[in-house]
Amino acid sequence: MKLIVGLGNPGLKYKNTRHNIGFLALDSFAKKNRIKINKKSFCSLFARNGGLAFLKPHTFMNNSGDAVSAAASKFGVEGKDILVVCDDINLPLGTVRLRPQGSAGGHKGLISIIDKLGTSSFNRLRIGIASEGRGSANLKDFVLSGFVSGEKKAVKETVARAAAAIETWTEKGINTAMNKFNTNGGGDN
Repeated sequence: MKLIVGLGNPGLKYKNTRHNIGFLALDSFAKKNRIKINKKSFCSLFARNGGLAFLKPHTFMNNSGDAVSAAASKFGVEGKDILVVCDDINLPLGTVRLRPQGSAGGHKGLISIIDKLGTSSFNRLRIGIASEGRGSANLKDFVLSGFVSGEKKAVKETVARAAAAIETWTEKGINTAMNKFNTNGGGDN
């Protein structure tokens, strides 16, 4: 069993915010594969398709670890079989980065997951949300803001690339996915 987790915040208020790009990427993957992530379980929206389980925690970002640890425990999933898809303020918009483990990098959702799982050894797919015009905006306000009109094309392309990275991870593993998708945006993916 593999567990793919898209991070975000529940509710219409947060639907298209930068912090919810993990939800957007997982939704894109699910739509392409005709999977409906709509069952309520583990304080999340959940789906299972063969050997894959999908989770969109509705615990709010800072408590994502509660949902992830409950699902991982229920299915006996170890870190090597977990992929957490989330935003990254330190990466420019358009960037996709996969890693087999690492620090939380200040991301509250990852901090919660590391705390609840008791390990930082799980796969991450980080999606860049930083913009050139961000300036000194308050971090919380920025991640909870929507994308501006000039960013929408880049967001759509990045979400599609992240969905393709999820698919590659499920089929071929983290090393192949990293080799194929760890770029700064452009290029042939």
